[in-house]
Amino acid sequence: MNEYIATVIDTTGIQSYIFGSNRLRENIGASFIVEQTTNDWVKSILKSEFGTNAYTYDECSEEKCIELDDLDAELIYTGGGNAVVLFKQKDGAVRFTKALSEKVLRDAPGLRIVVAHSDYFKWGKGLADVVDGLMKELERKKRAYNPSTPLLGLSVTANCVSTGLSAVDVSDNFGVPASYPVSREIVEKLRVVDSKNKAPANEKLKSLIFQEDLQHDYEIPYDVDDLGRSEGESSYIAIVHADGNGMGNRFKEYGKGKSDRNYVTAMRNLSKTVNQAGIEALKDVARKVVKLANGDLQEEFSVTQRDGKKFLPFRPLVYGGDDVTFVCDGRLGLSLAALYLKEFESKKIADGKDLTACAGIAIVKTHYPFARAYQLSEALCRNAKIFMREEKERLGCKDFSALDWHIAASGLSGSISQIRQREYEVFEGCLTMRPMYLYSDDDWRNWEDFTTVVNKFNTDDNWAGRRNKVIALREHLRQGKDKTKQFLEVCGLTEEYLPRFEKSTNDDFYKCGWVDREGERVCGYFDAIEALEFYVSLREKS
Repeated sequence: MNEYIATVIDTTGIQSYIFGSNRLRENIGASFIVEQTTNDWVKSILKSEFGTNAYTYDECSEEKCIELDDLDAELIYTGGGNAVVLFKQKDGAVRFTKALSEKVLRDAPGLRIVVAHSDYFKWGKGLADVVDGLMKELERKKRAYNPSTPLLGLSVTANCVSTGLSAVDVSDNFGVPASYPVSREIVEKLRVVDSKNKAPANEKLKSLIFQEDLQHDYEIPYDVDDLGRSEGESSYIAIVHADGNGMGNRFKEYGKGKSDRNYVTAMRNLSKTVNQAGIEALKDVARKVVKLANGDLQEEFSVTQRDGKKFLPFRPLVYGGDDVTFVCDGRLGLSLAALYLKEFESKKIADGKDLTACAGIAIVKTHYPFARAYQLSEALCRNAKIFMREEKERLGCKDFSALDWHIAASGLSGSISQIRQREYEVFEGCLTMRPMYLYSDDDWRNWEDFTTVVNKFNTDDNWAGRRNKVIALREHLRQGKDKTKQFLEVCGLTEEYLPRFEKSTNDDFYKCGWVDREGERVCGYFDAIEALEFYVSLREKS
């Protein structure tokens, strides 16, 4: 029986590598490099080291198997930021690792990879357990990693404004309008978005996500100022981070009990279909954004125009798979996040189970530190996942999609839980109802009901165009149900009261704005009022 070695490659610290800079152009380049590291670079090095005796399951190549075709190496799958490879000999695994490490050191300075090799194992039914053990070993190595201190300038040097390391060049040599000193790490990030270098990061994004939808009418923005900032109107951006629910366990379950060859096939199919699901969902979002920009939807929305170019108010940063991050005009963040979750749910993957995901949306001022805004979106996504798990345990239901957001009109201080305790807790109870379901048949705290309420505040004769009245309602909600009810009576709203949440079974809810939910008092309308200026309907023209 044949014996082989399994190798798992993963990246570590990718959040800080991609989002450590406050410049969108650098974030774009970093994201592209990370994707290259565990995908294209792994494949190209396998081919350069082993030639035709390595199989990387490219669509154009003839299918081969390591156990039947006496290969030196076979790529099992790549996806989710890691790659798994089978090797015939240990020295082959070591040679590959050295070549990949050198490539990363040269072309992705600042990025760290972690590699784990198995012992020789017999081919049959043990591969799934071997890979599972290597994943655990990778986690142990990540926790034990002791970062080295970089050698800074030994003479008079300028520091890179993004990394603090010694600068080796200036940014305007790579197509950046502003000139500032940059380190080797930033040079490589800027190189892959530089038009003089054919901008491979942008070209890949166009080929995967936008394709024919742009039709050369729009540019994909490189800078946050091109995402839709309108002087005197809106100067916010939204960072949306979405992550699939329970995907790690689904990969483990799907491979459990299979023979080694069936395991390889299953992992490839699942990885491929998950990757396609994320990309197809983003393509659906992109099509809707193009329609909005073209004026083909009910809502009017102006896009940024500069130097004769029109810029889309939407830019994916991390894509491919269930882990997605995109940035957009602040007014579109909530709608596009919900649309992405909806489209992601509609896709089918190899294991046949339903897809769900959670999303966090950070809406911040245009020039708020990008790295901190991303951390907030990630924390909000975690918050939505905690909500999902708690509701799942309480109700005994399946995984569901959920979203959470925060609108930061100024700076942020503390964690999201501290912010909410400080800004949204009053004597009556909790002013915010977030996180919320994307869909729910019986819980009023869901996206559909929420947007219905927001739309009514924007269009109903009692509220539309009456900003002072809406602001007064918000302040009375802070004072509790009795003050809110009195305010509505003074306004003559003794029959219609507030817009209704259709799934609510409490008749008093829409009369006072407050309701009991699982032993706590919750306000259902404060979030809707806060989101009025940050919600754009994506409805088609009738």
